[in-house]
Amino acid sequence: MHVRDTCLCLHVQRAARALARRFDDALRPVGLTNGQFSLLMSLNRPQPAGLGGVANLLAMDRTTLTAALKPLERRGLLTVAPDPKDKRARVLSLTDAGRAVLVQATPIWTREHGKLDAELDGGSEALRTGLRKIA
Repeated sequence: MHVRDTCLCLHVQRAARALARRFDDALRPVGLTNGQFSLLMSLNRPQPAGLGGVANLLAMDRTTLTAALKPLERRGLLTVAPDPKDKRARVLSLTDAGRAVLVQATPIWTREHGKLDAELDGGSEALRTGLRKIA
């Protein structure tokens, strides 16, 4: 009972799963999961992103990231290309279709995130701060 009631790892894992389901449901109308939304957002930048940098940002290993890229690449939402500076490396870019999906998804994410912030009664910033310290 003590571990069940006090284990931060358990409570963070449970909360992460609940948040993932919540945002998966919210983003379903635009055909994205919360993980895909985060991945596409990580590519929303003026220059192509290196595979390693994106994996680091998303706290994923390269193999997992590569697998997550494939369905988005098949849908035409992003491209994976050789790095012009190092042909062994890969760079990732959003396509116009990827940007269009983000234009649709971002207001949904904003609305859902606002509801979540309200449910946390002003504690969301302290939670983010604590989570950043751990990560």
